Amino acid sequence: MLKHLKESDHILYEMVQDELLRQRQGIEMIASESFVPYEILELQGSILTNKTMEGFPGRRYHAGHEVIDRIETLAIERAKALYRAEHAVVQPHSGSQANHSVYQALIKPGDTILGMRLDHGGHLSHGSSVNLSGKIYKSVFYGLNPETETIDYRDLEAKALEHRPRIIIAGASAYPRFIDYERIAAIARGVEAYFLVDMAHIAGLVAAGVHPTPVPFADVVTGTTTKNLGGARGGFILSRGEYAAKLDKATFPGVQGSMHMHIMGAKAFTFMRAGTDEFKGVMTQVVKNARTLGEALKDRGFRLVTGGTDNHLLLVDLRPKGLTGEKLEKALERVGITVNKNMIPNDPEKPMVTSGVRIGVTAMTMKGALEGDMQKIAGLIDEVARHPQDETVLDRIAAEAREIALKFPLYPGIEEE
Repeated sequence: MLKHLKESDHILYEMVQDELLRQRQGIEMIASESFVPYEILELQGSILTNKTMEGFPGRRYHAGHEVIDRIETLAIERAKALYRAEHAVVQPHSGSQANHSVYQALIKPGDTILGMRLDHGGHLSHGSSVNLSGKIYKSVFYGLNPETETIDYRDLEAKALEHRPRIIIAGASAYPRFIDYERIAAIARGVEAYFLVDMAHIAGLVAAGVHPTPVPFADVVTGTTTKNLGGARGGFILSRGEYAAKLDKATFPGVQGSMHMHIMGAKAFTFMRAGTDEFKGVMTQVVKNARTLGEALKDRGFRLVTGGTDNHLLLVDLRPKGLTGEKLEKALERVGITVNKNMIPNDPEKPMVTSGVRIGVTAMTMKGALEGDMQKIAGLIDEVARHPQDETVLDRIAAEAREIALKFPLYPGIEEE
């Protein structure tokens, strides 16, 4: 791997080797990360990167598209079959761009969109004031019930009736529970709004059938092929057939130009792999591992937002431990465990400090970790939380964390040179 780069740019080569070593020796617990199979590494570094292509199969703006048409069509058909969708757009470069394509297709600048509050677990591209979506459209937000810390559907409906949004958005980046898509779809119909579900964080779980699918209830569904789909770096859109032409046009030429063909090939493989029994087994284990880790942390005095999880992630309130998210994130990184600081509902801390952390199990599960490993990892997290500045303790925990990580070889065919 990288044998040519080693000769031509040794400085950059060494940096990549350092990152490979970090990934091999660390415990990866960031909820939006996973480890891709060799095929994705091959495809994203393949000769497909040489081809520039705009338009859609059969309607291209560059010659030499016969093979490219076949690859994109394969990705489209596999996405539709995997999620039982009527239409799929597989060109978006990211989940955020997929969302912007939907807005461009269905509404106008200045129209109202209703999404989940960012500090309650929503996403920047759902109307945040610091994001393009919050600058082009009028954004209003629903949030969580302060007692249950789950979506307040009554508040959502009240906001919908008051503001009459053109789009209602469901989906989140830090929400550990199932979402009642059918209920939100009914609210959207009641105010004549489109219903968009952003399932970027749960696309793999949905594909494997271990999480409820939003496809039958939503007008449009967006997602990413990374995260727990564990594949290509990019986004995609699923929709009812009636929106196909609008979504295609909004993606190209509306939001982006040329697609990334090396990513397109990787997306086609991603959708195929996500339909296998092996992948379903991994996603089933993801849910088991998340619940095990959550219970183990609760047993050690951590407070989980909503009290637990239905998916791949945990949102942990650190106030009972007297820690901020920033402090625990840094201490855990010191021992080779990566999580990310994250705001909790009604967080009194600033976004760069936070009162919580978000912890995900997808990456370690894809490496082979099971429930027993989650118990051990919970113990290490607890020890770090109790001794965040004790270098002697942290050195010992770092060695234990590295031992756990090395139980699960990452890309054993790729050796440091």
